[in-house]
Amino acid sequence: MLAVAARIAEELPALQALREAVGGALEGKQEAVELALVSLLARGHLLIEDVPGVGKTTLARALAKAVGGELRRVQFTSDLLPTDVLGVSVYDQRRAEFVLRQGPIFTNILLADEINRASPRTQSALLEAMNEGQVSLDGQTLPLPDPFFVIATQNPQDFAGTFPLPESQLDRFLLRVRIGYPPAQVEMRLVLDGRTDTARNVPTVLDPARLVALQREVERVSIDASLGSYLHAVVLATRTSPLLTLGASTRAAMALGHAARARALLRGRHYCIADDIHDLAVPVLSHRMRLATQADGFVPTRDEAESAVRDVIGRVPVPL
Repeated sequence: MLAVAARIAEELPALQALREAVGGALEGKQEAVELALVSLLARGHLLIEDVPGVGKTTLARALAKAVGGELRRVQFTSDLLPTDVLGVSVYDQRRAEFVLRQGPIFTNILLADEINRASPRTQSALLEAMNEGQVSLDGQTLPLPDPFFVIATQNPQDFAGTFPLPESQLDRFLLRVRIGYPPAQVEMRLVLDGRTDTARNVPTVLDPARLVALQREVERVSIDASLGSYLHAVVLATRTSPLLTLGASTRAAMALGHAARARALLRGRHYCIADDIHDLAVPVLSHRMRLATQADGFVPTRDEAESAVRDVIGRVPVPL
Protein backbone atom coordinates (compact mmCIF):
# COMPACT_ATOMS: atom_id res chain seq x y z
CA MET A 1 0.00 0.00 0.00
CA LEU A 2 2.84 2.39 0.81
CA ALA A 3 4.38 1.67 -2.60
CA VAL A 4 1.08 2.54 -4.32
CA ALA A 5 0.81 5.76 -2.30
CA ALA A 6 4.36 6.71 -3.26
CA ARG A 7 3.74 6.10 -6.96
CA ILE A 8 0.54 8.14 -6.94
CA ALA A 9 2.32 10.97 -5.12
CA GLU A 10 4.93 10.95 -7.87
CA GLU A 11 2.22 11.15 -10.55
CA LEU A 12 0.30 13.97 -8.86
CA PRO A 13 2.14 16.80 -10.69
CA ALA A 14 1.36 15.16 -14.04
CA LEU A 15 -2.29 14.73 -13.08
CA GLN A 16 -2.54 18.35 -11.99
CA ALA A 17 -0.91 19.48 -15.23
CA LEU A 18 -3.41 17.40 -17.18
CA ARG A 19 -6.33 18.96 -15.35
CA GLU A 20 -4.96 22.48 -15.87
CA ALA A 21 -4.22 21.89 -19.56
CA VAL A 22 -7.74 20.69 -20.35
CA GLY A 23 -9.38 23.16 -17.98
CA GLY A 24 -7.63 26.06 -19.69
CA ALA A 25 -9.54 25.31 -22.89
CA LEU A 26 -12.89 25.04 -21.09
CA GLU A 27 -12.88 27.88 -18.58
CA GLY A 28 -15.40 27.82 -15.75
CA LYS A 29 -16.27 24.16 -16.30
CA GLN A 30 -14.01 22.37 -13.84
CA GLU A 31 -16.63 19.77 -12.90
CA ALA A 32 -17.16 18.73 -16.53
CA VAL A 33 -13.39 18.61 -17.05
CA GLU A 34 -12.91 16.44 -13.97
CA LEU A 35 -15.64 14.01 -15.03
CA ALA A 36 -14.11 13.74 -18.51
CA LEU A 37 -10.70 12.99 -16.99
CA VAL A 38 -12.23 10.43 -14.62
CA SER A 39 -13.76 8.65 -17.60
CA LEU A 40 -10.46 8.76 -19.49
CA LEU A 41 -8.39 7.44 -16.57
CA ALA A 42 -10.93 4.71 -15.85
CA ARG A 43 -10.75 3.44 -19.45
CA GLY A 44 -14.42 4.30 -19.83
CA HIS A 45 -16.25 6.26 -22.49
CA LEU A 46 -18.03 9.60 -22.18
CA LEU A 47 -21.52 10.65 -23.30
CA ILE A 48 -22.05 14.42 -23.41
CA GLU A 49 -25.70 15.40 -23.61
CA ASP A 50 -25.97 19.12 -24.22
CA VAL A 51 -27.06 21.81 -26.63
CA PRO A 52 -24.78 22.87 -29.52
CA GLY A 53 -22.07 25.45 -28.99
CA VAL A 54 -21.08 24.88 -25.36
CA GLY A 55 -17.68 23.28 -25.94
CA LYS A 56 -18.19 19.56 -26.58
CA THR A 57 -15.75 19.46 -29.51
CA THR A 58 -13.37 21.78 -27.66
CA LEU A 59 -13.28 19.35 -24.74
CA ALA A 60 -12.47 16.42 -27.05
CA ARG A 61 -9.71 18.33 -28.84
CA ALA A 62 -8.22 19.55 -25.56
CA LEU A 63 -8.10 16.02 -24.17
CA ALA A 64 -6.42 14.68 -27.30
CA LYS A 65 -3.77 17.42 -27.32
CA ALA A 66 -3.07 17.15 -23.60
CA VAL A 67 -2.32 13.41 -23.80
CA GLY A 68 -0.57 13.53 -27.17
CA GLY A 69 -3.19 11.29 -28.78
CA GLU A 70 -4.81 11.23 -32.20
CA LEU A 71 -8.35 12.59 -32.47
CA ARG A 72 -10.81 11.76 -35.22
CA ARG A 73 -14.32 13.14 -35.52
CA VAL A 74 -17.27 11.43 -37.18
CA GLN A 75 -20.51 13.32 -37.81
CA PHE A 76 -23.25 10.76 -37.29
CA THR A 77 -26.14 11.06 -39.74
CA SER A 78 -29.07 8.86 -40.73
CA ASP A 79 -27.27 7.57 -43.84
CA LEU A 80 -23.97 6.75 -42.09
CA LEU A 81 -23.03 3.09 -42.54
CA PRO A 82 -21.06 0.87 -40.15
CA THR A 83 -18.27 0.66 -42.74
CA ASP A 84 -17.97 4.46 -42.61
CA VAL A 85 -16.88 4.08 -39.00
CA LEU A 86 -15.12 0.71 -38.89
CA GLY A 87 -13.57 0.46 -42.35
CA VAL A 88 -14.02 -1.65 -45.46
CA SER A 89 -12.07 -3.98 -47.74
CA VAL A 90 -11.44 -2.61 -51.24
CA TYR A 91 -9.94 -4.37 -54.23
CA ASP A 92 -6.38 -3.30 -55.06
CA GLN A 93 -5.80 -3.88 -58.78
CA ARG A 94 -2.02 -3.64 -58.46
CA ARG A 95 -1.87 -6.34 -55.81
CA ALA A 96 -4.83 -8.28 -57.20
CA GLU A 97 -6.32 -8.67 -53.74
CA PHE A 98 -8.64 -7.04 -51.27
CA VAL A 99 -7.01 -4.58 -48.87
CA LEU A 100 -8.56 -3.41 -45.62
CA ARG A 101 -8.90 0.34 -45.28
CA GLN A 102 -9.32 1.15 -41.63
CA GLY A 103 -12.06 3.55 -40.63
CA PRO A 104 -11.84 6.54 -38.27
CA ILE A 105 -12.45 4.31 -35.26
CA PHE A 106 -8.75 3.34 -35.35
CA THR A 107 -7.63 6.28 -33.26
CA ASN A 108 -6.94 7.22 -29.66
CA ILE A 109 -9.93 9.51 -29.18
CA LEU A 110 -13.05 9.19 -31.34
CA LEU A 111 -15.58 12.03 -31.26
CA ALA A 112 -18.93 10.56 -32.29
CA ASP A 113 -20.87 13.76 -32.89
CA GLU A 114 -24.68 13.54 -32.59
CA ILE A 115 -24.51 9.78 -32.16
CA ASN A 116 -28.29 9.43 -31.89
CA ARG A 117 -28.76 10.61 -35.48
CA ALA A 118 -27.30 7.38 -36.86
CA SER A 119 -29.37 4.25 -37.36
CA PRO A 120 -29.32 1.51 -34.70
CA ARG A 121 -27.24 -0.61 -37.08
CA THR A 122 -24.49 2.00 -37.17
CA GLN A 123 -24.74 2.71 -33.45
CA SER A 124 -24.26 -0.99 -32.70
CA ALA A 125 -21.06 -1.01 -34.76
CA LEU A 126 -19.42 0.73 -31.79
CA LEU A 127 -20.40 -1.89 -29.21
CA GLU A 128 -17.49 -4.29 -29.69
CA ALA A 129 -14.98 -1.46 -29.96
CA MET A 130 -16.17 0.23 -26.76
CA ASN A 131 -16.43 -2.99 -24.76
CA GLU A 132 -13.51 -5.05 -26.05
CA GLY A 133 -11.13 -2.50 -27.59
CA GLN A 134 -11.20 -4.36 -30.89
CA VAL A 135 -13.04 -4.47 -34.22
CA SER A 136 -14.14 -7.52 -36.22
CA LEU A 137 -13.92 -6.96 -39.99
CA ASP A 138 -14.03 -9.48 -42.80
CA GLY A 139 -13.22 -12.39 -40.54
CA GLN A 140 -10.37 -10.54 -38.82
CA THR A 141 -10.19 -9.28 -35.26
CA LEU A 142 -8.16 -6.09 -35.17
CA PRO A 143 -7.04 -4.41 -31.92
CA LEU A 144 -7.66 -0.71 -31.51
CA PRO A 145 -4.94 1.71 -30.41
CA ASP A 146 -4.26 1.92 -26.70
CA PRO A 147 -5.52 4.16 -25.22
CA PHE A 148 -8.92 4.19 -26.96
CA PHE A 149 -11.57 6.62 -25.77
CA VAL A 150 -14.99 7.47 -27.24
CA ILE A 151 -16.64 10.82 -26.63
CA ALA A 152 -20.19 10.82 -27.99
CA THR A 153 -22.52 13.80 -28.08
CA GLN A 154 -26.24 14.22 -28.47
CA ASN A 155 -28.62 17.19 -28.32
CA PRO A 156 -31.31 16.63 -25.66
CA GLN A 157 -33.58 19.28 -27.18
CA ASP A 158 -33.71 18.03 -30.78
CA PHE A 159 -35.42 14.66 -31.24
CA ALA A 160 -36.56 14.97 -34.87
CA GLY A 161 -34.87 12.34 -37.03
CA THR A 162 -33.04 10.69 -34.13
CA PHE A 163 -32.74 7.11 -32.91
CA PRO A 164 -32.59 6.97 -29.09
CA LEU A 165 -29.67 4.92 -27.82
CA PRO A 166 -30.81 1.53 -26.45
CA GLU A 167 -29.88 0.40 -22.96
CA SER A 168 -27.11 -1.85 -24.27
CA GLN A 169 -25.43 1.10 -25.99
CA LEU A 170 -25.90 3.48 -23.07
CA ASP A 171 -24.36 0.90 -20.77
CA ARG A 172 -21.06 1.20 -22.67
CA PHE A 173 -20.67 4.81 -21.54
CA LEU A 174 -19.07 5.10 -18.13
CA LEU A 175 -20.37 8.63 -17.52
CA ARG A 176 -23.03 10.92 -18.90
CA VAL A 177 -22.32 14.60 -18.35
CA ARG A 178 -23.41 18.01 -19.46
CA ILE A 179 -21.15 21.01 -19.97
CA GLY A 180 -23.66 23.84 -19.75
CA TYR A 181 -23.14 27.50 -20.43
CA PRO A 182 -20.04 29.13 -18.97
CA PRO A 183 -20.27 31.59 -16.06
CA ALA A 184 -21.25 35.10 -17.14
CA GLN A 185 -17.81 36.62 -16.59
CA VAL A 186 -16.12 33.85 -18.57
CA GLU A 187 -18.63 34.12 -21.41
CA MET A 188 -18.16 37.89 -21.57
CA ARG A 189 -14.38 37.47 -21.72
CA LEU A 190 -14.71 34.96 -24.55
CA VAL A 191 -16.95 37.34 -26.48
CA LEU A 192 -14.56 40.27 -26.07
CA ASP A 193 -11.46 38.17 -26.76
CA GLY A 194 -12.77 36.97 -30.10
CA ARG A 195 -10.85 33.69 -30.10
CA THR A 196 -12.93 30.76 -31.32
CA ASP A 197 -10.36 27.98 -30.91
CA THR A 198 -9.39 27.76 -27.26
CA ALA A 199 -8.07 24.20 -27.70
CA ARG A 200 -5.35 25.21 -30.16
CA ASN A 201 -2.85 26.22 -27.48
CA VAL A 202 -3.43 23.32 -25.09
CA PRO A 203 0.01 21.94 -24.14
CA THR A 204 0.88 18.26 -24.39
CA VAL A 205 1.60 17.18 -20.82
CA LEU A 206 1.49 13.38 -21.27
CA ASP A 207 2.05 10.88 -24.02
CA PRO A 208 -0.21 7.87 -24.75
CA ALA A 209 2.14 5.42 -23.01
CA ARG A 210 2.17 7.54 -19.85
CA LEU A 211 -1.62 7.74 -19.94
CA VAL A 212 -1.86 3.94 -20.16
CA ALA A 213 0.44 3.68 -17.13
CA LEU A 214 -1.85 6.03 -15.18
CA GLN A 215 -4.88 3.98 -16.21
CA ARG A 216 -3.20 0.92 -14.72
CA GLU A 217 -2.58 2.79 -11.48
CA VAL A 218 -6.35 3.25 -11.13
CA GLU A 219 -6.70 -0.49 -10.53
CA ARG A 220 -4.38 -0.21 -7.52
CA VAL A 221 -6.51 2.39 -5.72
CA SER A 222 -8.26 0.72 -2.78
CA ILE A 223 -11.89 0.67 -1.68
CA ASP A 224 -12.31 -0.60 1.88
CA ALA A 225 -15.09 -2.91 3.03
CA SER A 226 -17.32 -0.17 4.46
CA LEU A 227 -17.26 1.77 1.19
CA GLY A 228 -17.90 -1.44 -0.72
CA SER A 229 -20.99 -2.00 1.42
CA TYR A 230 -22.12 1.59 0.77
CA LEU A 231 -21.68 1.19 -2.99
CA HIS A 232 -23.63 -2.07 -2.91
CA ALA A 233 -26.40 -0.43 -0.87
CA VAL A 234 -26.70 2.31 -3.52
CA VAL A 235 -27.01 -0.30 -6.25
CA LEU A 236 -29.62 -2.29 -4.31
CA ALA A 237 -31.62 0.88 -3.68
CA THR A 238 -31.96 1.47 -7.42
CA ARG A 239 -33.29 -2.07 -7.86
CA THR A 240 -36.00 -1.75 -5.20
CA SER A 241 -37.15 1.85 -5.71
CA PRO A 242 -40.73 2.33 -6.99
CA LEU A 243 -39.41 5.22 -9.09
CA LEU A 244 -37.35 2.85 -11.25
CA THR A 245 -38.30 -0.23 -13.25
CA LEU A 246 -34.70 -0.97 -14.26
CA GLY A 247 -32.06 -0.68 -11.57
CA ALA A 248 -28.29 -0.79 -11.71
CA SER A 249 -26.71 -3.95 -13.10
CA THR A 250 -23.61 -5.66 -11.78
CA ARG A 251 -21.63 -4.01 -14.59
CA ALA A 252 -22.99 -0.61 -13.49
CA ALA A 253 -21.86 -1.32 -9.93
CA MET A 254 -18.39 -2.23 -11.15
CA ALA A 255 -18.33 0.91 -13.30
CA LEU A 256 -19.16 3.06 -10.28
CA GLY A 257 -16.36 1.47 -8.28
CA HIS A 258 -13.84 1.95 -11.07
CA ALA A 259 -14.89 5.57 -11.62
CA ALA A 260 -14.51 6.22 -7.88
CA ARG A 261 -10.97 4.83 -8.03
CA ALA A 262 -10.14 7.07 -10.99
CA ARG A 263 -11.45 10.14 -9.16
CA ALA A 264 -9.36 9.28 -6.12
CA LEU A 265 -6.26 8.93 -8.31
CA LEU A 266 -6.98 12.23 -10.06
CA ARG A 267 -7.12 13.89 -6.66
CA GLY A 268 -3.86 12.30 -5.56
CA ARG A 269 -5.21 9.60 -3.24
CA HIS A 270 -4.44 5.87 -3.18
CA TYR A 271 -7.77 5.15 -1.48
CA CYS A 272 -11.42 6.05 -2.10
CA ILE A 273 -13.65 8.01 0.23
CA ALA A 274 -17.45 8.08 0.44
CA ASP A 275 -17.64 11.31 -1.59
CA ASP A 276 -16.04 9.57 -4.57
CA ILE A 277 -18.95 7.14 -4.73
CA HIS A 278 -21.68 9.59 -3.73
CA ASP A 279 -20.66 12.34 -6.16
CA LEU A 280 -20.25 9.99 -9.12
CA ALA A 281 -23.37 7.90 -8.59
CA VAL A 282 -25.67 10.12 -10.68
CA PRO A 283 -23.40 10.62 -13.74
CA VAL A 284 -22.48 6.90 -13.70
CA LEU A 285 -25.91 5.39 -13.03
CA SER A 286 -28.63 7.76 -14.27
CA HIS A 287 -28.34 6.90 -17.98
CA ARG A 288 -28.45 3.19 -17.14
CA MET A 289 -31.77 3.43 -15.27
CA ARG A 290 -35.31 3.19 -16.60
CA LEU A 291 -37.93 5.27 -14.83
CA ALA A 292 -41.30 3.80 -13.92
CA THR A 293 -43.00 6.45 -16.08
CA GLN A 294 -41.18 5.13 -19.15
CA ALA A 295 -43.24 1.95 -19.00
CA ASP A 296 -46.25 4.02 -20.13
CA GLY A 297 -44.46 5.31 -23.20
CA PHE A 298 -43.28 8.53 -21.59
CA VAL A 299 -39.69 9.50 -22.34
CA PRO A 300 -38.29 11.42 -19.36
CA THR A 301 -35.92 14.31 -19.68
CA ARG A 302 -32.38 14.03 -18.42
CA ASP A 303 -33.28 16.23 -15.42
CA GLU A 304 -36.15 13.93 -14.47
CA ALA A 305 -33.97 10.83 -14.72
CA GLU A 306 -31.19 12.37 -12.65
CA SER A 307 -33.66 13.71 -10.09
CA ALA A 308 -35.15 10.24 -9.59
CA VAL A 309 -31.74 8.61 -9.20
CA ARG A 310 -30.58 11.38 -6.88
CA ASP A 311 -33.67 10.82 -4.72
CA VAL A 312 -32.95 7.08 -4.51
CA ILE A 313 -29.29 7.62 -3.66
CA GLY A 314 -30.13 10.28 -1.09
CA ARG A 315 -32.01 7.70 0.99
CA VAL A 316 -28.88 5.57 1.46
CA PRO A 317 -26.88 6.54 4.58
CA VAL A 318 -23.37 7.73 3.75
CA PRO A 319 -20.68 6.13 5.93
CA LEU A 320 -18.69 8.57 8.05
